[in-house]
Amino acid sequence: MRAKVAGPLADTLAGARAEAVLRACVHCGMCNAVCPTFQLTGDELDGPRGRIYLMKGALEGEPVGSETLLHLDRCLECRACETACPSGVEYHRLLDVGRPFVEAQVRRPWLDRAIRAAIRWLAPHPARFAAAVGIGRIFEPFLPEALRSKLPSPSRGGVGGGGLPAAGDDARGSTGGALSHTPPTPYPLPSTGTGMTLLAGCVQAVAAPHFNAAAQRVFRRVGIDLAESAGAGCCGAVSFHLAAAEEARALARANIDAWTSALDAGAEAVVVTASGCAAFVKDYPDLLADDPDYAEQARRIAAAVRDPVEILEGALPSARRAPTAPCISVHDPCTLRNSLRLGGRVEALLRNLGYDPQPVRDAHLCCGSAGSYSLTQPAIASALRDNKLAALTESAPDAIVTANIGCWMHLAAKAQVPVRHWIEAVDEVT
Repeated sequence: MRAKVAGPLADTLAGARAEAVLRACVHCGMCNAVCPTFQLTGDELDGPRGRIYLMKGALEGEPVGSETLLHLDRCLECRACETACPSGVEYHRLLDVGRPFVEAQVRRPWLDRAIRAAIRWLAPHPARFAAAVGIGRIFEPFLPEALRSKLPSPSRGGVGGGGLPAAGDDARGSTGGALSHTPPTPYPLPSTGTGMTLLAGCVQAVAAPHFNAAAQRVFRRVGIDLAESAGAGCCGAVSFHLAAAEEARALARANIDAWTSALDAGAEAVVVTASGCAAFVKDYPDLLADDPDYAEQARRIAAAVRDPVEILEGALPSARRAPTAPCISVHDPCTLRNSLRLGGRVEALLRNLGYDPQPVRDAHLCCGSAGSYSLTQPAIASALRDNKLAALTESAPDAIVTANIGCWMHLAAKAQVPVRHWIEAVDEVT
């Protein structure tokens, strides 16, 4: 479609990016067929095509209001639309420009602003988040269900009723029909004694530190040492998606400094066990494109990021025992499937270790977590979770495995079967 960005973004890098995306769109509507929010509401403005028209109008100088912001807020940023688009429209790049532009012109209600500010103040900072969790446990009986379900379980390191303890080298624990977008290209197996740096994260560091502990054990079995880098923390995704771009850039720069030091010291990769964080770090080159001091370093870090499956599928430790509960459903988070393009590869890896992944209906639809989305859009998030859990449990699996901290928390809060990170399933049998 024709597009000409006007106003403050005219003749800027951000404006040029937005124009390129808009011009690639032929408004065919194929994206709506895979959009979770359009499937729920049936509203054209809650689908990618409608949102593209809203952003086009705003960027070309048309007046915007609360309705425009509402429909943009309802976007999960799952990027399923990009996988269905015959024209290769990079919708998320337009959203990264268009939504902040609209938000700068529309004042949110005070409660909405307060919720978003509280999330940004707490989530990226593990110490603050841990303190909030502690206070939350004290007042748990008085909290609304939406908040109570988010509290990590101190007895199991889990959330809600779905967490499981991490399996040690000799421990036993009880434990999807995703289609792969790309053929497996295993990361070359490094020599014994190789080191890689590991993202500790923010919420995960408090709610599920056993994810990284399991990853360290598994990687150690194939001769790779994983160590969290001092100075690295939140990836910045929460801040960025809540319209605090400069805050996200500051977090990104701190990570880049820490990981650059690790790579310079010999680390071969930056391993990220949360697919949502990995996807955002992969976008650091866009986030810092205008920063002459960090643009090149951002590209280096993005190229070094690896999801654990990329390494382990080429260096899989041998199974020492059969799974105690092999029947599982694999949940490929949107960030793993659509952003990292690693859909189906966790399922294949676990099958090779003796698990029996069950087919999952509508595996392309988002579970509703989407970072802070489950807090800012609870009604839609809950409906999507109900649909996802129904699909994941149709085959009566013994457990659900996923690859992202936010999805784990969101699903486990209501799941009637255990939910765990897939790396824990690998740890159990190896």
